[in-house]
Amino acid sequence: MSSAAPSLGRRERNKQEKLERITRAASDLFTRHGVDEVTTQQIAEAADVGAGTLFLYAKTKGELLLLAQNANYARSLDQGVRDADRAPGVIDAVVALLTPIVECNRAQVENGRTYLREMVFGDPAEPHHAEALSIVERTERALAGVIASRTERDEAEAARLAHVVSAVQFVAMASVADESVTVATIVADIRTQLELVLPR
Repeated sequence: MSSAAPSLGRRERNKQEKLERITRAASDLFTRHGVDEVTTQQIAEAADVGAGTLFLYAKTKGELLLLAQNANYARSLDQGVRDADRAPGVIDAVVALLTPIVECNRAQVENGRTYLREMVFGDPAEPHHAEALSIVERTERALAGVIASRTERDEAEAARLAHVVSAVQFVAMASVADESVTVATIVADIRTQLELVLPR
């Protein structure tokens, strides 16, 4: 008896291939032009699928942005967790964890702000929205772990502080529309605020 997982059937492979084409097309077009300048028809054409098929995978352009960006945010979180492990103090570790996420958010400012708006106001029943929220939850768990391991705070208090840190980061990223504002400036602002709320 083989312990290997059964391979996907043709129909499932076709669905997966279409999803990958849609994700690539949306990511490429949003990166090059910004979410407001791209139509769903352009994404469908670039992915070589019909508009009706496109909406089976994401019902709105906002959902398409979440689909395209969720993997980038998840990779940024993973990098931040690795960076935090090497940082000396609690504030340094928290800033190290958050910095790659800020960089991801600022890679294309319009897309980053729209992504945050979709997370807050999008339909939580949509799968790509739910995935974005799960990345936020993972981020808060990682922050709580850093805070609990580097301070005398218990797990419950560390979780509350992580929620505060998450809110600070969210507002810092969402409130800066000016593309000339650097990641370093936003991270420095986050650090200044964290020095007021986190134990040293």
